[in-house]
Order: sequence, then structure tokens, then C-alpha cells
Amino acid sequence: MKQIQAIIRPEKLDAVKDALVSLGINGMTVTSVQGFGKQMGHTEVYRGVKVEARLLPKVMITTVVTDSAMAGVIEAIKGTAQTGEVGDGKIIVMPVEASIRIRTGETGDATLD
Repeated sequence: MKQIQAIIRPEKLDAVKDALVSLGINGMTVTSVQGFGKQMGHTEVYRGVKVEARLLPKVMITTVVTDSAMAGVIEAIKGTAQTGEVGDGKIIVMPVEASIRIRTGETGDATLD
């Protein structure tokens, strides 16, 4: 199993969620986050004063998938979240040692259904 974290633009959340659901991904956690990468934030003028916003709003989607589903999930996220502009986000993939469904005690891939 793999845990996939995708940090994306907030306006792309619905499209990414729909793409993942269409692949059969039926569990994910969505968190509002702030951060910066190469963008290094942006500058705005507020009441005539230049203000630098270093942390930009992003959304982080976290899901756990089977090894066989990983490539499809990554492609779905890339295909729907990409705008071609700086600040599109990142996809991070990490191994999962164990998954246990608390309600039933099931373990492994069975917990992803």
C-alpha cells in the first residue's frame, strides 16, 4: 500500500476529487493548508501599503491506495490539477506499513474498500 499526499490549488479540489472517485477511490482526507514553493508567495497592495503574502492557500488531499492503483491515482491527480503555471503543487508518495480498520479489525488491502 502507498499513502499519496497531493498539495494542490484550492480551485482544483472538486475536479481532483471527482477524478479519484471515478477510479474507485472511496476514502480521502482533505485539509486546508498554507505554504510556498518556487512562487515564494505574492505581493498585494492593501490600503496603499505593499504587503507580501509569503504563505499561499493550498489544499492537501491524503489517501491510501493499493500498489496497483498508485500509478492511476497519480495520473488522475496530475491530469486534473495541472494548469502549467508555477504553484500547481506536489504529489508525495510514501509506503504504508499497515492499515487496520478499527470497526472490524480488518487489516491490509481489505481496509481500503
